[in-house]
Amino acid sequence: MILAVDIGNTTIGLGVCQGTRILSVRRVDTVASKRQLAAAVSKCLGEIRRWYPSLRDAVICSVVPRALATVESVLRRQFGARVVVIGRDIPVPIKNNYRDPRQVGQDRLVGAYAAQCLYRAPCLIIDFGTAITFDIVSRRGEYEGGIIIPGLRLSAESLFQKTALLPRIDTIRAPRSLIGKDTRESILSGLFNGYGAMCAGLIDQVAGTMSRRPKVIITGGHTRLMQKFIRTRVTAIDKDLVFKGIALVSQNKKNLTNF
Repeated sequence: MILAVDIGNTTIGLGVCQGTRILSVRRVDTVASKRQLAAAVSKCLGEIRRWYPSLRDAVICSVVPRALATVESVLRRQFGARVVVIGRDIPVPIKNNYRDPRQVGQDRLVGAYAAQCLYRAPCLIIDFGTAITFDIVSRRGEYEGGIIIPGLRLSAESLFQKTALLPRIDTIRAPRSLIGKDTRESILSGLFNGYGAMCAGLIDQVAGTMSRRPKVIITGGHTRLMQKFIRTRVTAIDKDLVFKGIALVSQNKKNLTNF
């Protein structure tokens, strides 16, 4: 059993994993002061410890260096955990064909590795997070690269900040209809129907570059909202893909010499 910690730009997820089975998930906001973040993580860890008192090992996947330092410190000092950081202490065991492999976020590699292990290559992973990322794993099981697009909330916030009259969309929810009858509904329709059509088109374009049509796995915070707007075949909806990937990386014994 491990504590899988996924530090993203918007939220930090703490998942208790038994193999690739996710027993419990708690989340805190990433965008907080160091003190607020430490307090929120400490509170979550206290709740986890009550339910899983024997839990001692933590594996972190992070794309936010500032938050990583705070979370790692809390895990070591207050939780007494043995902490491993993916990308620093152990690599993701997948061949990375990016021109500069250091530019790929560890969360993208972890998701690609999880998809390869659980769903088999070739595969295309779409993560609906702060950014929407497409990641491609070839038939050979190698990470080939991907596509990065501003996410739903980023796009909605950009409309509010860069226009004089459009309102802020505080709650990202599915639109009631294709044709919006007020400005908020029009924005929501544009976000969901627009991104859905874009995703369907990009899936087909990516598939056209591959020798065999890839399995399509969707994940991330807005997955459930977006799934019905992607009008093409989706192989799997796996909201816990990164947690499962963290667990799978931790099980790769040859990489755990520092654990």
